[in-house]
Amino acid sequence: MNIKFTAVIVGLLLSSMGYGQDTARGIVYEDSNQNGKRDAREKGVAQVAVSNGVDVVLTDAAGKYQLPARDNNIFFVIKPQGYQFPVDEHNKPQFYYIHKPEGSPALKYAGSKPTGKLPKSVDFALQKNTEEQADFSALVFGDPQAYNMDEINYFEQGIIHDITATEKFSFGLSLGDLVGDDLVLHEPYIETVGKLGLPWFNVMGNHDMNFDVEEDILSDETYEKNFGPNNFSFNYGNAHFIILDDILYPNPRTGKGYLGGFRKDQLDFVENNLKFVPKDKLIVLAFHIPLLHKNSNVFRGEDRQRLFDLLAEYPHTLSLSAHTHLQRHNFYTKEDGWRQEKPHHEYNVGTTSGDWYSGLKNKQGVPTSTMRDGTPKGYAILNISGNTYTFDYKVAGKPNDYQLNITFPTEVLQKNVRRHTLYVNFFIGTPNDTVEYSLDGSEWTKMNHTVTEDPNYQFNVLKFDNASELMDGRRPSAATLSTHVWQTKLPTTLKAGQYTIQVRATDMFGRTHLQTKELKIVE
Repeated sequence: MNIKFTAVIVGLLLSSMGYGQDTARGIVYEDSNQNGKRDAREKGVAQVAVSNGVDVVLTDAAGKYQLPARDNNIFFVIKPQGYQFPVDEHNKPQFYYIHKPEGSPALKYAGSKPTGKLPKSVDFALQKNTEEQADFSALVFGDPQAYNMDEINYFEQGIIHDITATEKFSFGLSLGDLVGDDLVLHEPYIETVGKLGLPWFNVMGNHDMNFDVEEDILSDETYEKNFGPNNFSFNYGNAHFIILDDILYPNPRTGKGYLGGFRKDQLDFVENNLKFVPKDKLIVLAFHIPLLHKNSNVFRGEDRQRLFDLLAEYPHTLSLSAHTHLQRHNFYTKEDGWRQEKPHHEYNVGTTSGDWYSGLKNKQGVPTSTMRDGTPKGYAILNISGNTYTFDYKVAGKPNDYQLNITFPTEVLQKNVRRHTLYVNFFIGTPNDTVEYSLDGSEWTKMNHTVTEDPNYQFNVLKFDNASELMDGRRPSAATLSTHVWQTKLPTTLKAGQYTIQVRATDMFGRTHLQTKELKIVE
């Protein structure tokens, strides 16, 4: 083992136990003229939370604070309601100060340079935001995950260019795997997402890490240099957002690969942070790996349980995750350790890279990249009203109302109608939703929820498997079970003629979504 590298690890571990501790002091002020520095007439902002990644304190009446400082800290301000962070030229929020006196260890991808001693005052600027409302919408991206510049361009052409009415959104959030292992691509990712002109927050994914480390606390050195803290929080409207890194690398049990979970210091931050969050707030947690996995070899159960315990007195909660390259909704009950009667909802968001930029290319020259559960590539829209929420899923390159895909032949022999099954993939659906069909405006008939592979997705994979010439694209992954497919058989009494199949899906928020398909039945 490299002796210098070992010394850095030992020093960081000792500092995390309280040795070599110093004190950081500073002021949170209102940057009235937005010049990025505190001028004589600019006053401090009282009762604003500031953190070192573990401890959380409130500023005093003059906007001043002080916090313990260790040798591997990032200090940050927690945005209060009615204010906004300054942003850089790529709309990346500026709300943190990296304190690494010796800098990051030598790694394949560079981390922070030595910062030296703490400044006399670590100050944070806030700007008044008179447009902040209790009702707002935010963009949510799952796994952009570009492995090269071609895929960065696919991300820009297929997703960024699809979003035109950016004034509808208050900010954006990417749920990890911003790139695919090559951390040099963080910079073009930042530039690309910055073109939307929105403040953009990020989560660290398992493909955004430094792999040449031996302690989890160092796996985010390059990420921190490029994005700042990977555990932080902010307020918007009546919602409180908590961003967390839930990847333990290397796996503390095996020393190889990664494990879903949290370090103690991360959950200590959540606990300390929540002390200053009113119980009537909507708590929105965002992390990369879903909490779903009951297999303790995938996600550390005791970490999930402590998180659930910390949220026990907050009746309004939502979790956002990505990672799976599928779309589904997970509901946690008391059987899962959730401590409230109302289940905790985790929205495992579909990805902007879809099935890793696979499949045939569309008219834009971008891979269609439908996900293995039949969810088309796209992005989520989180709508918050006070402390309640709804969400939409926007399929890239399609109209806003494209929420269902119907699979059934366009033309079929009358005697063979019952040999076919009508399938509907309701992209944002949950098993408890209602999906119905009608023929030519007749009575609505409920369809049956099923857990199966999406037949339309399988058909497109088989195009590659049965190709007689070279296909323009990468073969998609094999189909996996989808949690949002419904099926039924059409009546045997249908006569020859032209029909319109109408499908109506009612989502968990009571909203209805319609889709139609033309059908010809012949003698």
